[in-house]
Amino acid sequence: MSWQDIKEILSFVLFTYGDSAITVSQVLQVPLLLLLAWFIVTRIGKLIRRAMLARKVAPDAVHLFSRIYLILAIAIIVVTSLEILNIPLKAFAFVSGAIAIGVGFGAQNIINNFISGWILMWERPIRIGDFLEIGETKGVVESINTRSTLIRRNDGVHMLVPNSHLLENTVTNWTLIDNIARSTVRVGVAYGADVEKVADIIKQTLDEHEEILTAPTPIAIFEDFGDNALIFDGIFWVCANTEADIRRIRSDIRFRIYKLFNEAGIVIAFPQRDLHLDGELKITKAAPRVSEDEQGRQT
Repeated sequence: MSWQDIKEILSFVLFTYGDSAITVSQVLQVPLLLLLAWFIVTRIGKLIRRAMLARKVAPDAVHLFSRIYLILAIAIIVVTSLEILNIPLKAFAFVSGAIAIGVGFGAQNIINNFISGWILMWERPIRIGDFLEIGETKGVVESINTRSTLIRRNDGVHMLVPNSHLLENTVTNWTLIDNIARSTVRVGVAYGADVEKVADIIKQTLDEHEEILTAPTPIAIFEDFGDNALIFDGIFWVCANTEADIRRIRSDIRFRIYKLFNEAGIVIAFPQRDLHLDGELKITKAAPRVSEDEQGRQT
């Protein structure tokens, strides 16, 4: 097959659209150019992402830039492909109308989550790495996608939350401003204990722990006169990324308080009840029970 034959095959008109003729050459060029363009776009995107992470840019900002870059690149590739095929954009007016009708009938939730995802990435009320509390669920945000947000719960299970749910409902973000959180350890001691000594031991325990912040200053409070105990609270601030960090610190404090209380002879209270009876209470000693064999021998 000669070069002239190949040129004739490539210039063969497959179909016409309006005044534009679509040839075999144009049809073959489009997928090749798409693959080449996609390879270049992804490689450049990875290089830019690595450069931003090397400069210690926030992960959510890198994620937002990557999404914007990808959408712009896809739009440029699509427009370029249409230019190669000599197809005007107005040819997709009908398709746009059909999509709008589809959105009106059944894709409201998808569009709602899509727009909510961009709002989350742009306004950044929730960022990658934030520790969230949604209802009774707590976890760390791992990624904010177009339709949903991926959260890793404290038990290690991944949970997908629709983006619109994060905007339309109350969400507690423990790390929106910083990682500093306040926590409390409560302990009850028996009535009659030296309350000043108890407060000193709790304060000493809080001051000794390396992970408890010195500002705000940790304090020990005589909280209340309980039914069975004198209630004390140790209030402190820590820098923690997850709830597990706070629980571990609280456990350390309880171990230390228990040890110091034992050394000081302070009794940790337990539930107890006093029983008061009106009138006389007579206690009698019951006669010992005699078995049938013994009764037979006695007779």
